[in-house]
Amino acid sequence: MPCRLDVPQNLMFGKWKYEKPDGSPVFIAFRSSTKKSVQYDDVPEYKDRLSLSEDYTLSISNARISDEKRFVCMLVTEDDVLEAPTVVKVFKQPSKPEIVRKAPFLETEQLKQLGDCISKDSYPYGNITWYRNGRVLQDLEGVVNISFNKEMDPVTQLYTMTSSLEYKATKADIQMPFTCSVAYYGPSGQNTVYSEQAVFDIYYPTEQVTIQVLPPKNAIKEGDNITLKCLGNGNPPPEEFLFYLPGQPEGIRSSSAYTLTDVRRNATGDYKCSLIDKRSMIASAAVTVHYLDLSLNPRGEITKQIGDALPVSCTISASGNATVVWMKDNIRLRSSPSFSSLRYQDAGNYVCETALREVEGLKKRESLTLVVEGKPQIKMTKKTDPSGLSKTITCHVEGFPKPAIQWTITGSGSVINQTEESPYVNGKYSSKIIISPEENVTLTCTAENQLERTVNSLNVSAISIPEHDETDEISDENREKVNDQAKLIVGIVVGLLLAALVAGVVYWLYMKKSKTASKHVNKDLGNLEENKKLEENNHKTEA
Repeated sequence: MPCRLDVPQNLMFGKWKYEKPDGSPVFIAFRSSTKKSVQYDDVPEYKDRLSLSEDYTLSISNARISDEKRFVCMLVTEDDVLEAPTVVKVFKQPSKPEIVRKAPFLETEQLKQLGDCISKDSYPYGNITWYRNGRVLQDLEGVVNISFNKEMDPVTQLYTMTSSLEYKATKADIQMPFTCSVAYYGPSGQNTVYSEQAVFDIYYPTEQVTIQVLPPKNAIKEGDNITLKCLGNGNPPPEEFLFYLPGQPEGIRSSSAYTLTDVRRNATGDYKCSLIDKRSMIASAAVTVHYLDLSLNPRGEITKQIGDALPVSCTISASGNATVVWMKDNIRLRSSPSFSSLRYQDAGNYVCETALREVEGLKKRESLTLVVEGKPQIKMTKKTDPSGLSKTITCHVEGFPKPAIQWTITGSGSVINQTEESPYVNGKYSSKIIISPEENVTLTCTAENQLERTVNSLNVSAISIPEHDETDEISDENREKVNDQAKLIVGIVVGLLLAALVAGVVYWLYMKKSKTASKHVNKDLGNLEENKKLEENNHKTEA
């Protein structure tokens, strides 16, 4: 603190004092102008804290709140005492404000203590302000209530400021930040320090209940487990609910999830849940338990005789649109099988498979293994080689189980082992031998399976004797081709007959018109002849 006086020439000494609140002086420092010595008065609060320079500037170290006084510089001469006062102000910046004793949560429609904003070690004391999302909060009855308190430490004389906030929250306060600030004065003027943000959990009651079905409602099938999940939109969410099952008026008390295991089709219906204390707040969901039944008749392994009729039915019962596919020996059929007269090629493994379009993975299948049995049937043919040196005798056999074929020569009973067999397909195959008989022989073909033994013989002339060949049996494939050709020929013949009929009708109509026209012409010609005859008679009369 400079002495705000000009030092006079006749100065004797200078002194500093401060004034007590009652105005009485307390001397603290003395300096002689001649001896240049400094003396400090015995004042405990300023011990070792004072320094007085030659120009009578007083310095105080380690400033304290108690240093806020009116100090006076005194310069004394032989005939006068000069005084210059200096008023000292002391400032202390407060600590950064902090929101303490924060509420764990706020509830809507309830005025509740949000927290305290506290700032310490300030001089002079500062003012605290509350903010919501950056906007100043002010007292509003029933909504915002702010109180302020300051306390001074008797030792340090520093202030601690505390502000309490009571607040009625709404759902709009979810995730909203609250802050506070302290405004204080320093040597340069007013300053403000802000606290960290605080976000509070907002509790609000449930206003709506929803129900979820797991797995999704369109994918539930018989045998599945269904989990019903009830949710409330309040915070915190409700922990218990009442679940209502189809046909059961009384609710089942449970947590937010309720599970039904191994459901059947009779579990289809409306499922509901509600709050325990507000049963009018209810949610519902329609659940369809999809099912798929398949009945194949007959099924399993079935053995039938060649030519028998066999009705086959695949009956489907489902909760939605079901597709049906028939397979035979792993090959898809165009239509369901129907047997009015069984053939050997009808034998095989049939599978009826159905699937529900609405539910992925819901499939059923049953199988029918059809066995077509038949007694051996034999037809023998012969054919002479173009060279005329050999003859081929063929024994065509039908039957199932596969008949065994044996060749013998009638009379001698000799067995012929050198044969050539075709593959066994659709209950048919053939065995043939090539011979060059020197004399007439009778060959016997024997076919035998578990059902019967069949024998057939064929007379074969000596190689030197020409005879009529018998054609081989037409195969099923060739028979189908022949049938197709026959159908084509029949179609052509019918077409020609129809064309001839149309031509005949047209010709008849044409002839009918021609005859009518001819009659008119003849009539006209007849009249001309009569006229000629009359003219001739007239000439004769005149002559």
